Amino acid sequence: MKSAALIPARYASTRLPAKLIQDLGGKSVIQRTFLSTLATGVFDEVWVVTDHEDIASQIDELNGLVFFSKKEHNSGSDRIAEALSKVDAEIIVNVQGDEPFQDKKSLSDLVEVFVEKEVQIASLKTRISEDEAQNPNFVKVVTDVKEDALYFSRSAIPYNRDKVKDLLYWKHIGVYAYRRNALLAYTEMNRGELEEIEMLEQLRLLEHGIKIRMVETNHKAVAIDTAEDLARARSILGLK
Repeated sequence: MKSAALIPARYASTRLPAKLIQDLGGKSVIQRTFLSTLATGVFDEVWVVTDHEDIASQIDELNGLVFFSKKEHNSGSDRIAEALSKVDAEIIVNVQGDEPFQDKKSLSDLVEVFVEKEVQIASLKTRISEDEAQNPNFVKVVTDVKEDALYFSRSAIPYNRDKVKDLLYWKHIGVYAYRRNALLAYTEMNRGELEEIEMLEQLRLLEHGIKIRMVETNHKAVAIDTAEDLARARSILGLK
């Protein structure tokens, strides 16, 4: 099965303006994300899907594939779906544009679950502590025996009524993989009540009865949302 990584790269950002074009050791954040995704060797193609010329020109400098989005979108998944008019692949992976250090094993494991024909959509999860589970900025997930998601929440789930020790909590990592038709179907779904309440787009799928296969990872992604995040990413590269 041919696979493609699509990196939604919206120019506007709230906490760190124009974060994707910020310098990160001689290359921008989006350039680092593109190059690290490409370097995994997992994908047949890697595309950046953007709404801004500055981002497009930075990927052009790397001779990368760019799709210029012509519409306004509510989510990264909606944005990459527009690019399917140019992308010829069966498995589509939505790689976050603000995560410059991509992990080969995580992405490979995510793509490999599609050998099971029943899997239409997959995503990543990682174990976190009980204290971390209380943080509403960390989205938690619980799964069934097949590792399909039962629910995602900003609340700590499951609720530890009897104070069980070493209860497993799982954080959702927002990297999604879709079969092509599943991604297109997602864009036609109406936003659901639970999605509106929790402000989590993946709940739209569960509300419409679509399963999401969760894949465990130990990779700790570095997402750049603030100036402090950017400084931390620079320190990882040994920069001041």
